[in-house]
Amino acid sequence: MFARLLWNLLRASRARLAVALVALISGAAVISALVNLDLDVERKLTQEFRTLGANIVVAPAYALAGSGASPMSPALMDESVVQTIEAMRTPAVIAVAPYLYVVARASVENSDLPVVVAGTWLDGIRRLEPAWKVTPGWIGSREERNLCLVGRNVARQLGLAPGKEIELRYAGNSIVETVAAVLEAGGPEDNQIFVNLPEAQGLLGSDKRIGLIQLSVEGSANQIESFANRLGQALPSLEVRPIRQIADAEGLLLDRIRLLIFTMVLLILVLTALCVLATMAALAMERREDVGLMKALGGSISRIVGLFLAEVGVLGAAGGLLGYLAGIALSRWIGERVFGAAITPRLDVLPLTVALTVGVALAGAMPLRLLGKVRPAVILRGD
Repeated sequence: MFARLLWNLLRASRARLAVALVALISGAAVISALVNLDLDVERKLTQEFRTLGANIVVAPAYALAGSGASPMSPALMDESVVQTIEAMRTPAVIAVAPYLYVVARASVENSDLPVVVAGTWLDGIRRLEPAWKVTPGWIGSREERNLCLVGRNVARQLGLAPGKEIELRYAGNSIVETVAAVLEAGGPEDNQIFVNLPEAQGLLGSDKRIGLIQLSVEGSANQIESFANRLGQALPSLEVRPIRQIADAEGLLLDRIRLLIFTMVLLILVLTALCVLATMAALAMERREDVGLMKALGGSISRIVGLFLAEVGVLGAAGGLLGYLAGIALSRWIGERVFGAAITPRLDVLPLTVALTVGVALAGAMPLRLLGKVRPAVILRGD
């Protein structure tokens, strides 16, 4: 009997209940999308920040003292440190690249000027610096010799283009490199020439020596800090530092995004509750006669109000389920627009969305409590 009465109530007020259902579906869709975004935003944000390059630097302690490591620093360390770091590598470590900087003379035909030569793994910096624009393309292997990447400013000053040769000289040593590509980084790298690490070591005359190591590590600011501490314990004679500007900016932006998501969810819940409240207030006025008749036939107010609350609960559950499905599409759209990749929908968001929607629907059903004050005698007299 209860189920039959409930079904008749839902059918009898289709128009007004449809308004409340649309409000609940809309609110649930946005809430579902925002909660999915909140659960996935850390991973997406971390991926975006990894395009900014390295976030941990390892170097001799006196090279990093003061304001930071400098390409001009003469402090060097043994190349075997890279193997130590590789042994500690985890899936979170995206890239590791050693660097050796030399201030050399670059000669091309009649042009000659000092440049910073950076020796590194030319295939490794592709993963370390994915945002760099390299024309016509990256060098595929660190085993390729006498190939270099030239910063756009150096290329413009020396009139270099892919395929041209350039001579680099330092302290009586010299090497001849062929320009493989021109890079555009938007930073000091535009004024540098990148060569394979062994060639920079030969130019400097320091075999198996490097100046610093850069790492790109995926994870939150705390996870990056934790990995840097582990490296510091394994390399006590060296300085291991996260690049604070990147880690702090990532953490700050993540906190602000989550605060925005929480505020938006709260605001949507309030607006949805108000919409349901207005609908239920009108519905309560329409059902005064039905309630009066039920009371006259012996129905208790608790069972009558329970019937109406069950109606609202069914409405909230339906709105939450349909809103969750719509939220999946909305979250994918947000992910494509903001991060260029779809947000991964999570099934555990469904019970949360349904629970919130049912709660909002029940909160908006407060006007139904007024039905308890309906007097059967007044209703039966037609007043």
